[in-house]
Amino acid sequence: MPSRQNVLKSFPPSALIILIAITLLLSIAQSAFAAEGQKASHPSEGLFLVQIILLVVSGRLLGELMVRIGQPSIMGQIIAGIILGPSFFGLIFPHAQASLFPSDEAQKSMADAIGQLGILFLLLLAGMETDLGLAKRLRKSAAGVSLTGIVIPFAAGFALGELIPDAFLPDPEKRLVTSLFLGTALSISSVKIVASVVREMDFMRRNIGQLIVASAIIDDTVGWVIIAITFGLAEKGTVDLTTLATSVIGTLAFMAVSFTVGRRIVFEIIRWTNDNFRSDLPVLSAIIAIMGGMAIITNLIGVHTVLGAFVAGILVGESPILTRQIDVQLRGLTTALFMPVFFGLTGLQTDLTVLADPSILLLTAAVVVIASIGKFGGAFAAAKFGGYSASEALALGCGMNARGSTEVIVATIGLSVGVLDEKLFSIIVAMAVITTMAMPPTLRWALARLPLREEERDRLEREEFESESFLGNFERILLTVDGSQSSRLATWIAAFFAVTRKMPVTVLDIREPGDATNDPNGTTTVVAASQGRAVADDLRQCATDLLASASPKQDMASESDIHVTVREKNDTLETILEDVSGTGHDLLFTGIEPSMGEDGRFSAALQIMTSAFQGTSAIVTARGMLPERPQGLRILLPVSGTERSIRAAEFGLAIAKAARAHCTLLLIVEPRQVRAIPRISDRGNDQWDVLNKVGAIAGYYGVEVEKVVQQGPSPELSILRHARSGGYNLIVLGVSKRASGSLSYGSVADTLLQTADRSCIFIETDLAASQAIRE
Repeated sequence: MPSRQNVLKSFPPSALIILIAITLLLSIAQSAFAAEGQKASHPSEGLFLVQIILLVVSGRLLGELMVRIGQPSIMGQIIAGIILGPSFFGLIFPHAQASLFPSDEAQKSMADAIGQLGILFLLLLAGMETDLGLAKRLRKSAAGVSLTGIVIPFAAGFALGELIPDAFLPDPEKRLVTSLFLGTALSISSVKIVASVVREMDFMRRNIGQLIVASAIIDDTVGWVIIAITFGLAEKGTVDLTTLATSVIGTLAFMAVSFTVGRRIVFEIIRWTNDNFRSDLPVLSAIIAIMGGMAIITNLIGVHTVLGAFVAGILVGESPILTRQIDVQLRGLTTALFMPVFFGLTGLQTDLTVLADPSILLLTAAVVVIASIGKFGGAFAAAKFGGYSASEALALGCGMNARGSTEVIVATIGLSVGVLDEKLFSIIVAMAVITTMAMPPTLRWALARLPLREEERDRLEREEFESESFLGNFERILLTVDGSQSSRLATWIAAFFAVTRKMPVTVLDIREPGDATNDPNGTTTVVAASQGRAVADDLRQCATDLLASASPKQDMASESDIHVTVREKNDTLETILEDVSGTGHDLLFTGIEPSMGEDGRFSAALQIMTSAFQGTSAIVTARGMLPERPQGLRILLPVSGTERSIRAAEFGLAIAKAARAHCTLLLIVEPRQVRAIPRISDRGNDQWDVLNKVGAIAGYYGVEVEKVVQQGPSPELSILRHARSGGYNLIVLGVSKRASGSLSYGSVADTLLQTADRSCIFIETDLAASQAIRE
């Protein structure tokens, strides 16, 4: 890591840049004042723009400096506001500072409106970054750490609020509510700051790193509930059982509805918007509407809007559709505008000159000490009781002692409702800045002392595989059907991936009304209407049956994670497929008949679909009798030394995991390859090593596989011979398109298409198309 001196040398002279920016903006401000001199009693739009630009630019510059010295960027944004406020700029140039940031309520309300909206966006983003799955996996340890880490500093902060003299309180009659706010401000960690430092140290997937983040998540979630309830009490001015019961019951009801039916409603809103709107960034607008709606609901039940925004963020973050794009869009808007404005305004409201009073300075020191010892001690004790080592408990205690944005928002709310005055507000902000800036270096020091455990090493290897796996590149499935046996098999495959990968599925019946279809018994029927909804019901039932028969040890989705929708055929097939490719669908399962054209290659309909669809295609062809249930599948995975065959094997192993089907790896080696002595340069790509590679993938999926090596000059004949002798009813083959007038995947795939008497899946293993969709 470069030294701090080198880092500072590489950074442009920020103080000079900020000074120049302030000078220029002051000149602009003077012009704005002169132009609007006739309407001095009204708020100035020009001055409002100067304030916003100044906060954004100075916050960005100092935020960049903070990042380069190993601190969170929001510290720079807060410090920028403090510099522009009464603590520094106002102390040196009081008239200029008063002109730039006048105390006129009408003028202040313009910037404050951006700041208040910024709070909601910050909480929305924090919710999206909340990994509930991680909190669930570590719920026992994390809950213990979080609760002790909240209770101890909360009790200390509450006691401090009860003991401080009346002179420090804005309204002594509201002492109880002020004490609640102080306790809350001292007890909650900032999950955003904690997670960023743990991620920077590459400890996000380590045991202690996950425990730190999971504890912070629970901390944050519990904290916002406490804040919301406390705000409801603050509005009443006193604590009575009716107010408390209304706030608590309303909050619990809101949380219960949100995490049950609310999850499904949010997903459907995002999916419908994504699939039906063609204007720019429609999903972003839907997310903002969801956030606003839930914030309004929490406001109506008497708790703060931040709770609604935070819960909305959690639900949006769990949506399986377009979460990457949503995150990038929202993060850009929030980081570029709302964060520097909100934290800059917080700094502007902070008057550090009050620390010149020895009594206030002493109170600030007491708050910092109580907050640090309480948080560190609670987390350390819980970790030790939980069986963690002293070094792990030390890291946990250091990690939880960061307030950052959370306490700043708490303090802002307290100031807005009158339970905190500027003195207490400045004390809490100072405490948040000090504890947050102390956390990164102490946590880095503590984490660097932790050895890597054996079970951690194994888990990290599995997670590294998942991040690099073939199937990890896909997000959403399009299933095209026509009521045939191939459609039935393709529906099974889609259900497998909905269960094991939690991938949403869209069903498209490609038949036109009046088309004739042969059912599995050979009976010909005429299509009266789209059967997409019937297929969707079959898919859901298949997924439900798989979940019911799954082992408790299997990592499967829950029924609430199964998302199946229907797309009606209301346009040409090419137009529909091109359209859905732009809505996040990156994996096509197509099961239609006939699959083979008159030229012995894939049919014209399949050629149209695979050409129009811009993602990865998997062609499913059903031959022979399918088993009555998916568990009756026997899967054969032909492999070679190519990356294509390894990716296809992973695809087949995912099917085997979901169906708990028998699975065999068939390595076909030509006789000349067996006789040849491998050169040193060939050893890294030795075909025999593929069994070990695929075996490792099978181990990750928890699938037991049989391994067979077969010699023969004709791979397709070897595949068919072994499939017949072993009674396999499904062959999974990795393919790539060949340049041809019709759809062809090469001689092996074409021969299997023409001669196979059992079902096959031809899966394209070129990732270029699906990656292009996301880019």
